[in-house]
Amino acid sequence: MHGSLQQNAVLLERIKSGMAELDCAVAVCPPYLYLAQAQALLMGSVVGLGAQSVSEHASGAFTGEVAADMLREFGCRYVLVGHSERRALYGESDSVVAAKFVAAQKAGLLPVLCVGETLVEREAGLTALVVSRQIGAVIESAGVAALASAVVAYEPVWAIGTGVTASPAQAQQVHAAIRAQVAALDGDVADGLRVLYGGSVKPQNAVELFAQPDIDGGLIGGAALVADDFLAICRAAN
Repeated sequence: MHGSLQQNAVLLERIKSGMAELDCAVAVCPPYLYLAQAQALLMGSVVGLGAQSVSEHASGAFTGEVAADMLREFGCRYVLVGHSERRALYGESDSVVAAKFVAAQKAGLLPVLCVGETLVEREAGLTALVVSRQIGAVIESAGVAALASAVVAYEPVWAIGTGVTASPAQAQQVHAAIRAQVAALDGDVADGLRVLYGGSVKPQNAVELFAQPDIDGGLIGGAALVADDFLAICRAAN
């Protein structure tokens, strides 16, 4: 929940101009209120647009919610589902996240499925179990083939906004496990699946993280609010 009309204009114009030197897929996910502004500013650019959440319902008496078809009208291609803050602060269960995933795809959006464990879960040795359960809920609801039109983002909750980052080896271990879980059901889907890392990615650690064989990019939080830092991370992915 960051930004203002003025701040957004400066940030997005700088990102747009910096994309000229890059050859990687980039998208931004502003708060709902700023989607129209972002749509206008990014018109004709290679920067994709997404939203931070979506309702599992297509329409109806759900005051305050936003439907997937509405996001499409504002030029969204992507939408985050199951972000750790939505799970922790707003009680979104695995089944709700799976329903949002399905609703997004039904409207033609590419869901970015966020998964990850808390510090307590990691210290208890439950990382693999938690992440597998979160992905499994979506596979059970939508089928493994649905992941061919989706992105997975591993975000260890203990590393989000804390300045603490999972080591490249720690992150790679979980990313490899995610790909192996999908590969056990469909090797082709697993090979094509983009698995992003999200957990205090910064220009200083992006190159080493993105060099890992199963880390295909990043889901960037705080560093994305500073254009030069975000573009430096994009260059690392490049």
